[in-house]
Amino acid sequence: MSDLEHRIAVARGEVPADIVLKGGMIFDLMTGALITGDVAIVGDRIAGVYESYEGAREIDVSGQIIVPGFIDTHLHIESSLVTPFEFDRCVAPRGVTTAICDPHEIANVIGLDGIRYFQAASEHTVMDIRVQLSSCVPSTHMETAGAELLAEDLAKVMGHRSAIGLAEFMNYPGVIYRDPEAMKKLYLFEDAHIDGHCPQLSGRDLNAYIAAGIRTEHEATTADEAREKLRKGMRVLIREGSVSKDLHALQPLLSDLTAPYMCLCTDDRNPLDIGEHGHLDYMIRTLIALGCSPLAVYRAASLSAAEAFGFKDRGMIAPGKRADLVVIDSLEGCHASRVFAGGVEVTEAAFAARGSVDPIGRHSVKARKVTAEDFRTTGNREQTDVIGILEGKIITEHLHETIPIIDGDKRPDPTRDLTRITVIERHGKNGNIASGFVKGFGVKAGAIASTVCHDHHNIVAVGVDYDDMALAANRLSEIEGGFVVVRDGVILAELALPVAGLMSLLSFEEVRDHLVDLRAAAASLGVTLEEPFLQLAFLALPVIPALKITDRGMVDVIKFEIIV
Repeated sequence: MSDLEHRIAVARGEVPADIVLKGGMIFDLMTGALITGDVAIVGDRIAGVYESYEGAREIDVSGQIIVPGFIDTHLHIESSLVTPFEFDRCVAPRGVTTAICDPHEIANVIGLDGIRYFQAASEHTVMDIRVQLSSCVPSTHMETAGAELLAEDLAKVMGHRSAIGLAEFMNYPGVIYRDPEAMKKLYLFEDAHIDGHCPQLSGRDLNAYIAAGIRTEHEATTADEAREKLRKGMRVLIREGSVSKDLHALQPLLSDLTAPYMCLCTDDRNPLDIGEHGHLDYMIRTLIALGCSPLAVYRAASLSAAEAFGFKDRGMIAPGKRADLVVIDSLEGCHASRVFAGGVEVTEAAFAARGSVDPIGRHSVKARKVTAEDFRTTGNREQTDVIGILEGKIITEHLHETIPIIDGDKRPDPTRDLTRITVIERHGKNGNIASGFVKGFGVKAGAIASTVCHDHHNIVAVGVDYDDMALAANRLSEIEGGFVVVRDGVILAELALPVAGLMSLLSFEEVRDHLVDLRAAAASLGVTLEEPFLQLAFLALPVIPALKITDRGMVDVIKFEIIV
């Protein structure tokens, strides 16, 4: 028999299934009912549900609940700080069977080779990794990235089996004002899925952005913003990452009525947060605890996500669907005991059986060596633009502070929480260095530096001691990128990220342990932020309001211009 005929025969009970989950309660996402019955799996598909089946392998899941596999609708795997293979090991056991990624972090460093790396990796992972094509490399004209991808470049990597369409279109001014290059990309993907990114956009400008064919969006930070986007036909992705935490703000909007048009995403969580709290499983638990119905939450985590991104083969426990299944203790607890991705049980044996892809992007940190003098900030006026951190948000405030000029320099002032922030071009293109001020880090001494610096991924450093800032920045070149914490000329903690300066070659467990040390080291400098490293990374992203910094200077995102 053909695979199709065999599946039909299994569904009728004429021949045994490959695997049967027996005795569990199946969560029906159509009615919200819990129904006791078997789930029969043949190959990568579900053959039958609710009836009694026999199988070559029968697994007793009595007393447990079977739900569809979870779909993370937007993330950058690079921001998990591990390779796609370690990301697979980290989150698939928690029930994530599909991840829709945008590899624009690595693409901003090494271009198309970065996208091809993720496409190749997706052919081997246990979970199904879908690779959107990065729309904005660089994100704007106000930064120096390692690469530039035009429409004709993206055309070269279209057609891979992991493809869905065009990843988050961050350059929303380019869309609404019809920038020629933006239009070329929109035309290229006119018949495919286009993911959105338009924080705080509303009114006619939002209409114009959606009219371009952009269907999904994850940047809503208030219920009112999300409601307007829903009313105008956008699918809203509720985001809860290590830095971007919008779940509590958007939770009141998620109901049985809106769930078909709302999804869940992480955008992004690091292994420390995943280990301490969870991934999409954490979001599910939290939303239910806050009062959302389990039906609405599990729909958003699976079926609604599948529908939003055009997957007709997953999202439900139903005949013919992909066998993406999660066996959990309870709807409220959402603790997975078994996970199946495309009919393969997620186990260490399954991970060990995967193929592999050699890491790329080595030796990508080509910054010039800096000295303490490079961190001085000259100016002829004391009124100073200052980035104001909003913890749990990647949007920032545009503050104005009076900072005295002493010896030709505006110096950091820990007593006022005014910390130096500096971006150093690291792709070996122009050697740019730009400095400014940030408020909200709480740094009292020392410095922190990183090559995870969205989206251009230059070196970004914060601190109150110029010598320590120079040591931290120069150390990043020696370790091929990563995170460094320094105080009084001593390196307190570091994590090397040699894959394009973004990802470690260590296991996610080892990365998690390093992050524990880094967080403690940052706290010893006075840092009060729960996640200082990714919070730091987003301070250099000039497509998120209101004030940011790149290697070219401070950026007024509202005006979309560099402050001179």
